[in-house]
Amino acid sequence: MNTKPIIYLIANGDLRASANQKCETAQLAMEAALIKAIKLEGGIVKRAHGFRKEVGHSFIDSQKYGMEIFRKIPSGAPLIVAEAVWQYSHHILHGLMTHKGPILTAANWSGTWPGLVGMLNLNGSMTKAGIEYSSLWSEDFQDSTFRAGLRAWLRKGKVSHATKHVRTYASAKLPPSATRIGEKYAADLRSRKAIMGVFDEGCMGMHNAIIPDELLQSTGVFKERLSQSSLYAAMLQVSTADANAALRWLLRKGMKFNWGKNAETELTKRQSIDQLKMYIAAVRIADEFGCATIGIQYQQGLKDLAPASDLAEGLLNNRDRPPVFHAKSRKELFKGEALPHFNEVDECSGLDGLVTYELWKKLGWEPENTLHDLR
Repeated sequence: MNTKPIIYLIANGDLRASANQKCETAQLAMEAALIKAIKLEGGIVKRAHGFRKEVGHSFIDSQKYGMEIFRKIPSGAPLIVAEAVWQYSHHILHGLMTHKGPILTAANWSGTWPGLVGMLNLNGSMTKAGIEYSSLWSEDFQDSTFRAGLRAWLRKGKVSHATKHVRTYASAKLPPSATRIGEKYAADLRSRKAIMGVFDEGCMGMHNAIIPDELLQSTGVFKERLSQSSLYAAMLQVSTADANAALRWLLRKGMKFNWGKNAETELTKRQSIDQLKMYIAAVRIADEFGCATIGIQYQQGLKDLAPASDLAEGLLNNRDRPPVFHAKSRKELFKGEALPHFNEVDECSGLDGLVTYELWKKLGWEPENTLHDLR
């Protein structure tokens, strides 16, 4: 690829203004290091969008704004998506699907700023959408591996990575006994079937976290599309007495809560009570719809109404948890069992978590698990 054409750079971000504002400085520092490396190779970079005073940052923060930006980018131009933050893939996936020029996703390598995980989520979404792209990442964009990869992309529009460590499933030699257990379980799951409860599909634009129905159904698992509005409504029906009983159970078990008084900056006791109401409501809804696993999105919608879903999610994934009773009959629900929960309605984690839970029980192992970012 000729290095003379202008390379357009975009920075996709979060929907939440506060997250984008907090990450702005780190993003710009990452971009400066990346652009410096490109210039050393003779490239010319143009950032496709700038700082917007009204929002206090320079990220693409919505699908609407993303479309506005892509209308101004020549479809055949080299394009870099630079990420030092978590990002919502759907903000830009539309433009990447129709872009004709070479695409490079580039991320920082940092224990503080989650650019790499943001890039990987975008990569997963592009892979699912059938978009061709290359990827590079670096701690400071000066190392020889990064520089060689960048040079290759600038010249050829493509980066190749070593994949000798990757093996196909067919080439892996599994013990015959394990194969028999797995095949028997798979046949049983297809026969009896299971329901996956999804509280608002598509968290944070993660196209890659949505399993197409026809593919999921082939495993014997079927979606029940639920609403976070229904979950919130059910929370309002949970008595404070039931929530307090769950809290006392946790305290007796030795769980510590570092409660404060400022609900904006600290965890308060009232918030913990509301979290336990969410936990109880989720179990009751799962029982009502016959769900074997559920996922709560939380990030959109519910975050504006209720405290974080983390406590509820952690309890759901554990067999040793506060008992939950039917609102009317007072029958204990899912007694002695976990209700596998998949974070951020990541259906890939949901399927894996359910299979892991049930298979590990058959093997006599402790079945609790929590899976994240399997998309």
